[in-house]
Amino acid sequence: MATATWNGTVIAESDKYEIVEGNVYFPPEAIKKEYFKDSSTHTVCSWKGEASYYTVEVDGKANSDAA
Repeated sequence: MATATWNGTVIAESDKYEIVEGNVYFPPEAIKKEYFKDSSTHTVCSWKGEASYYTVEVDGKANSDAA
């Protein structure tokens, strides 16, 4: 099982995940949505397409574009 934590809190976990270029990608149902806030940041990759980002917020602390 893969688990993602930030600021001492589990923000995602699942036994279904993908690893791409060393990064763990969780399915949408595996994240704890209360910790993810929309970000206006978007990037484009020629083979992955457009990516949207989220800011992770736990206990009043924010990690911008962390996910």
